[in-house]
Amino acid sequence: MPIFERLNRLFPVWAILFALCAAWQPEWFTGLAAQIQLLLAIIMFAMGLTLSRHDFLGVIRAPLPIVVGLILQFSIMPLAALLVSWLLGLSPELTTGMVLVGATAGGTASNVMTWLAGGNVALSVSMTLVSTLVSVAATPLLTWALVGQSVEVPVWGMFLSIAKLVIAPIALGVVIHHFLGKQIKNVEPALATLAMAAIVLIIAIVVGLNAGRLATLGPMVALAVILHNAIGLAGGYNVGRLLGFDKRTSRTIAIEVGMQNSGLAVSLASQFFTATSALPGALFSVWHNVSGSLLAGYWKRRAVDDESLDTDPARS
Repeated sequence: MPIFERLNRLFPVWAILFALCAAWQPEWFTGLAAQIQLLLAIIMFAMGLTLSRHDFLGVIRAPLPIVVGLILQFSIMPLAALLVSWLLGLSPELTTGMVLVGATAGGTASNVMTWLAGGNVALSVSMTLVSTLVSVAATPLLTWALVGQSVEVPVWGMFLSIAKLVIAPIALGVVIHHFLGKQIKNVEPALATLAMAAIVLIIAIVVGLNAGRLATLGPMVALAVILHNAIGLAGGYNVGRLLGFDKRTSRTIAIEVGMQNSGLAVSLASQFFTATSALPGALFSVWHNVSGSLLAGYWKRRAVDDESLDTDPARS
């Protein structure tokens, strides 16, 4: 399906275009605010459809990098979010949004970026899967621990919401994949396009809801998001190298740590906090796809010689 693959490669372009459209004509998208949770469930379902038992076995085959990545995911990113918010003097609402981004799991787009960067795609898929499952408990608890003193954090409600919006759609997708795996493999590029369209629409909705505040909040939040993402990418790679992992593995950890499930952060912010709290997640969705694409292109030109590259795009 070449047309879908071409569309998918332009993910950052679509994200930027729709964000600009929403800032220009917010009324085109604000009426869809109630559909953010449905759109996130569609993204998670599409991800589940591409997962098989082999992905779960990968967790058992390579536990150490996954454990390290998991620890970095839920330490570097939430703490960096809080630090950046404090340094830039962000409001409690925006700080909550930043921490939500930092406390979520790795984003689904990280698998594609890992493949493009010459990383370990199987490891990337396993890390995304494990961090997504752990996020059911980690995201609400970390958010409560880091910003619970400033805003009320409905921990139990977030537990239930993540289970409903993340675990249930993924589980349903995995079950369907078990019975229709061969047929699904043929339409994986189309599933990726569906997920991409849902993410782009979520971005547009949140930007539209915040259109009146973008002039004052936008530049500062954009700076916060860029710094946050850079800390995750650099921290993931350098810690991986310090621990003795090869370059492929370290690249994979960097992308997994630096690219977040910002769609989930947007959904939780919209459901439990405010539209302003959802703004960091929306801008992160745009930026991490841009930075991830640029970094993947740079790393792809600098081939690693640790071992043969995993060039199977089917798992991306």
